[in-house]
Amino acid sequence: MFADNAKIFIKSGKGGDGHVSFRKELFVPAGGPDGGDGGKGGDIIFEVDPGLNTLTDFRHVRKYVARDGEQGGKKRCHGANAENLVIKVPEGTVIKDFETGKVIADMSGENKRETILRGGKGGLGNMNFATPTMQAPKYAQPGQQGHELWVQLELKVIADVGLVGFPNVGKSTLLSRVSNAKPKIANYHFTTLNPHLGVVDLDGGAGFVMADIPGLIEGASQGIGLGHDFLRHIERCRVLVHVVDAAGTEGRDPIADIRAINAELEAYNPELLKRPMVIAANKIDAVYSEDEDPVEILKQEFEPEGIKVFPISAVSGKGVKELLYAVYELLKTVNLDPVIFEKEFEIEYAGDRNLPYTVEQNEDGEFVVEGPRIEKMLGYTNLESEKGFQFFQKFLKESGILDELEAAGIQEGDTVRMYGLAFDYYK
Repeated sequence: MFADNAKIFIKSGKGGDGHVSFRKELFVPAGGPDGGDGGKGGDIIFEVDPGLNTLTDFRHVRKYVARDGEQGGKKRCHGANAENLVIKVPEGTVIKDFETGKVIADMSGENKRETILRGGKGGLGNMNFATPTMQAPKYAQPGQQGHELWVQLELKVIADVGLVGFPNVGKSTLLSRVSNAKPKIANYHFTTLNPHLGVVDLDGGAGFVMADIPGLIEGASQGIGLGHDFLRHIERCRVLVHVVDAAGTEGRDPIADIRAINAELEAYNPELLKRPMVIAANKIDAVYSEDEDPVEILKQEFEPEGIKVFPISAVSGKGVKELLYAVYELLKTVNLDPVIFEKEFEIEYAGDRNLPYTVEQNEDGEFVVEGPRIEKMLGYTNLESEKGFQFFQKFLKESGILDELEAAGIQEGDTVRMYGLAFDYYK
């Protein structure tokens, strides 16, 4: 059974408690405190495993808890740090906070390994609390608690081109003809229940990755049928190929099918309709009508909208080469970077909230905001994306930085600087 989503519980380890003890040696009176520090709790780390292509394992194991750090010991002995718990996932897995649905991390592209939950820090032993006035402290610091979270894992396939269409229109046959993929092919509805990837090799070393996406039915954007299981895999594809049965061998209307699929794409994510599209009018070897040419009808309907139509036969291979090279040329016109989902959710630790920052006005009248907390936030936020900038604005508001800027007298149009970045302030 293919699995492309799972809900799991993750918890990082608690830090070990600091130890309370006093040095006791012969001829050493009042030896003083010697309680050691506790060890750090284990982190929860997600790592891409190239050998995995489903989330099936998470259907059987739903709880992942890292070990706690060891307590400190006598004679200034430091408790052992706990081992980190590494969770292996296939490339393309998006980790979301289950409650809000916001993205914590996208395990794609260069992001092969990421710490999702940090383990608690170990507590300080009583040797750290000795002062001239308190030479025998009888207390130590407890270790910080671990953090826990329910997360949703979603596998979104990584492909340049996605084949979309209703069941049984020939997507699997087309993929098997043009690539090294070997999907099961049969004359049944919903034959393809999981995405298949294939590498399409063209002359001159050119090529691209193509995905056969599970067949769609109307109502998918509301989760009917394969629903979101179908639609989530399209989100990474940069070019979409509508595969339709031009011959209408099952009595389907190819124009109505394309309109229905586009309606589902728009209902799920309107951005998907902005992707370049072409139409593969399949099964032309089964067209017997002498009165009208179904391919010409498709061209009259969609080519005025900028969507080219290519007559093909996935079985015989007729017209397939022309389709592939047209798709390759279309890929050259779009952003070559893989579609990566921006971070929307940051796990906040007690220590992070206490990181300092300063808000000052320099000689040029600009407002300068600096400090470890700002530097940390800028390190994981992509300000060039719309979602990333919204995340940045939310951080400024919720952390109180905007309030401090206003208290410092900032006015609309004033410049705010943060580590080399400059922004104009507007309410």
